[in-house]
Amino acid sequence: MLSGPLFGPMIAFAMPLIASGVLQQSFNSVDIAIAGRFAGHNALAAVGSNGPVIGLLINMFMGLAVGTNVVIANYIGQRNRRGTGTAAGASVFLGAVCGLVLLCITQLLARPLLTALGTPDEVLDDAVSYLRIYALGMPFMLVYNFGAAILRSYGDTRRPFYSLVISGFINLFLNILFVIGLDMGVQGVAWGTVFANLANSVYIIYVLLREKGDAHLDTSTIRPNREELAKIARIGIPAGLQSTVFSISNVFILSSINSFGALAAAGSAAAINFELYSYFIIVAFVQTAVAFTSQNYGAGNYDRCRRVFRISLALAVVTAIVFSAIVAWQDKFFIGIFVSEPTVTQFAAVRISTVLLFQCIACYYEVTGACMRGMGHSLAPALIVVFGTCVLRLVWVGFFPAGASFAQLLAVYPISWTLTDIAIFIAFRRILARLPQKQPVPVPENAFCE
Repeated sequence: MLSGPLFGPMIAFAMPLIASGVLQQSFNSVDIAIAGRFAGHNALAAVGSNGPVIGLLINMFMGLAVGTNVVIANYIGQRNRRGTGTAAGASVFLGAVCGLVLLCITQLLARPLLTALGTPDEVLDDAVSYLRIYALGMPFMLVYNFGAAILRSYGDTRRPFYSLVISGFINLFLNILFVIGLDMGVQGVAWGTVFANLANSVYIIYVLLREKGDAHLDTSTIRPNREELAKIARIGIPAGLQSTVFSISNVFILSSINSFGALAAAGSAAAINFELYSYFIIVAFVQTAVAFTSQNYGAGNYDRCRRVFRISLALAVVTAIVFSAIVAWQDKFFIGIFVSEPTVTQFAAVRISTVLLFQCIACYYEVTGACMRGMGHSLAPALIVVFGTCVLRLVWVGFFPAGASFAQLLAVYPISWTLTDIAIFIAFRRILARLPQKQPVPVPENAFCE
């Protein structure tokens, strides 16, 4: 990460991340496909209605994993082995505690949240049951994500991917067994995901404990180290707040979608799958930007940080455009994976043409925010996204006229992305202007030391 060409290493780093994101999203896609095909469109709506709710609940804690990535990568750039070990142990401890807190919150708030969002009556009980069972896997999910963040800080994106391959097959097998074989409906879908998350966390902790190199996790460091937790929180909390407010805005949009009825909710749930696949492709380059920027910023390679930004942005935009164009071109085929009901298909197609086709616009603020966090500026991108994207969406929903169409409701997505891009462009230019024009620091091979 610290010397030599950038394009090839960044591609090599990002490809397993893309595969990991696709597999991680496939957990939910398999849930939705099996629910929609074998348990009916009400089951599809019940599972799909939980997507924004789950995002709302977990995103604050997932944002803290960004802090782990930045802190450890900075230590690596500074060649501080003691710091990396202490931060890794504190991160695993933090992931486990946050997961347990999240489990308790979800059990208490499942029904009130889904009721407040106007979940259609015919799917409410199934939606609550799915969410409460799904929550049992949240501690395992967070432990995996914090553990994967540790490995990615060292440039290891392969083993988190292998973990997702294993758990993905477990999820698929259990969904078929529980839903098709045992006729457990949405509860079977949820249990499959719980066991898949358990397998994920067991594998990643096993890898870290058995690691012989610098990424080795020492059990003696798994404790609440105040100094390291403060550093992780300084970067992670603004990132988590951004994601949480982002999810709040999506939850309000979901309530408006629910007002169009269960068929619209089901169609939106099917189409969101492709937005999430596109998002995970973009996030692969976002995580690449965080890791490469953090290490190079820690090492004082400021010109290299600028090049990381340009390459990450170009790769994110190109891949997002290609993916969305393919899905929009063959939208009936892709929607048909999840549902065959004509009215549901129509709602899904509207969402693809209104939202997915324009998702490349979001690449700029996502990659820029990642580079800003890698340089230690986490609050500024968080505030920009909160006001540029989230507040606008809340206003849009608040003043949405009763007779407006489904497409008009969804138009807020590309509009809010564009405004956020403009604001973050101004902020990032100021940060780049303050960076010293410093020559890269030479880093000899195998020079990683305390």
